[in-house]
Amino acid sequence: ISSFQVYIIQVSVGNHQWTVKHRYSDFHDLHEKLVSEKKIDKNLLPPKKIIGKNSKSLVEKRQKELEVYLQTLLVKFPVTAPKVLSHFLHFHLYVS
Repeated sequence: ISSFQVYIIQVSVGNHQWTVKHRYSDFHDLHEKLVSEKKIDKNLLPPKKIIGKNSKSLVEKRQKELEVYLQTLLVKFPVTAPKVLSHFLHFHLYVS
């Protein structure tokens, strides 16, 4: 059995709040698309670590790094987030 970590993201837009859950691989897929489509710095995403990947300290550290990653993306696109990022954060389900 393969275990994996799911990261819970709390999204707030105006009066709307919702939760999104993603694995690191989802972040990686998002990042690959943003690098190719929007020329995002390929080193912006925290690296994938194999050894001790589910240790509590690594999970907490990566959670913080992924939070900074998403905040950096949202600052980079202050008016309109790229479609792939909007979809990743489920904007289409909550914001009209």
